Amino acid sequence: MTLPKFQLGDFELTILSDGPYLLDGGVFFGIVPKVLWQKRMPSDESNRVAVGLNSVLVRTGKQQVLIETGIGNKMDEKAARIFQPQAKLLQNLQAAGARPEQIDVVINSHLHFDHCGWNTVMRGGKAEPTFPNAKYYAPKGEWQVGVDQRERDSVTYISDNYDPLVRAGQMQLIDDTAGPGHQIVPGISVRTYRGHTASMQAVLITSGDKTACYISDLIPTSAHLDLTWNMAFDLYPLEVIESKKRFYKEAIAGKWLVIFTHDHALPWAHLESHNGKVVARPV
Repeated sequence: MTLPKFQLGDFELTILSDGPYLLDGGVFFGIVPKVLWQKRMPSDESNRVAVGLNSVLVRTGKQQVLIETGIGNKMDEKAARIFQPQAKLLQNLQAAGARPEQIDVVINSHLHFDHCGWNTVMRGGKAEPTFPNAKYYAPKGEWQVGVDQRERDSVTYISDNYDPLVRAGQMQLIDDTAGPGHQIVPGISVRTYRGHTASMQAVLITSGDKTACYISDLIPTSAHLDLTWNMAFDLYPLEVIESKKRFYKEAIAGKWLVIFTHDHALPWAHLESHNGKVVARPV
């Protein structure tokens, strides 16, 4: 099995897929009419599109860092029938030459079920850490929303994906209001981009003069690069637009490698501006 790899300075980045899974196209593209979005991402007869689940294994030379853990295998029968998850992350981790116990750090951009599903596995009816020797990191605001179980988004938070880790002290909750960024390990930091949720964080990876960014659900796929092509899941759609502007200004000028969470066909690319439009240049 050949996994997408990229040498970023002294760091090696490997894409590990847990998917794809199926999602309603109308929800995935929000207010964008189907006659437009289906040209970029065709749907099946049930209006569903194949949505990728891209995690990133970063080998720094000193540590192995896993960014995001996909959808996992804890869905109930009804949800599994709807989304049809493939649960391939651990298989692809093995193909990359790593075992769960060798992961030193796990970073969740936010705590929706399709971003932290493999944080834990069920053993004897109890959720236990999939990566037993890892320190986990997630935004504190995300965890609080999961605890609150609000009517609008409670279905996207599954307690077993994170609460056992928080209780055990294995997950550190990052105060996403404390400043512009938070370093996890040398060369890897997180930065809040409001819009999809209030506390979602992108992961910045820097080695030498090279930078990559796991932008998470601010820009879920290369089909969502237009400022107003956003998801119905976004809680703060106007802030998505402003966060995209802020991100593009830095990412294009810095020639960042941009990693798309949900793009099954194009997991990463460099971004360029042509005639006022942002386009992806495949790696």
